[in-house]
Amino acid sequence: MSTAQSLSPELAAKVERLDALLDSIATRHANVKLASSLAAEDMLLTHAILSRGVKIGIFSLNTGRLHAETLGMLDRVKERYGYDIEQFHPQAAAVGQYVSEHGLNAFYESIELRKRCCEIRKVEPLNRALADVSAWVTGQRRDQSVTRAELHEEEHDGARNIAKFNPLADWSEAEVWDYLKTFDVPVNPLHARGYPSIGCEPCTRAIRPGEDSRAGRWWWESRDTKECGLHITAITPIAVERNENASA
Repeated sequence: MSTAQSLSPELAAKVERLDALLDSIATRHANVKLASSLAAEDMLLTHAILSRGVKIGIFSLNTGRLHAETLGMLDRVKERYGYDIEQFHPQAAAVGQYVSEHGLNAFYESIELRKRCCEIRKVEPLNRALADVSAWVTGQRRDQSVTRAELHEEEHDGARNIAKFNPLADWSEAEVWDYLKTFDVPVNPLHARGYPSIGCEPCTRAIRPGEDSRAGRWWWESRDTKECGLHITAITPIAVERNENASA
């Protein structure tokens, strides 16, 4: 039995759809990139792209505050796939000014200061990373949080005037992990320590039993503010999504 055949029929169908979507994205867009947090969902997409040679680039935002375990995933991807994930860093001057004016960990003090930190360390580098593409890909899923419940598989990113794809929008957490285990995909060791969602070290904690998967992100804030700005700027759903029954 092949690796793919060991999947449940339902998940095997989703994997087939995922591969077809990634192939379609690469065909439709000559310049397209996956924004990888180096966490579970993005490692799934990394494997789906690199193991099949799909022409989609991969980059990560090195905020300067990531866990050592997260940074270690860069080497693991290189070892497994022979691929160097491109890194984008925040502007040193902007980081220095923020720290000088507010303090290194001022994001704990208010939502405004937290979002400003995210703007400097994540959003501005993301804009540079996407400056030369016509589309980008994310590992977002609908059931990750209330802020992603209406997530679409294909959207238009109006802020950057490019297409945006969320191929795992309708995947469950269990399905993600079934895939990772079946294909023996490298994963961030923090996941095994209770971190389903991993961001910057001072803004991420392990979750408690019964909490949703993003409860450990900016845990001092209310659930409806838990986004850093990467995914909430002028996003418009594409009117017609792919027909779920097209291959039936």
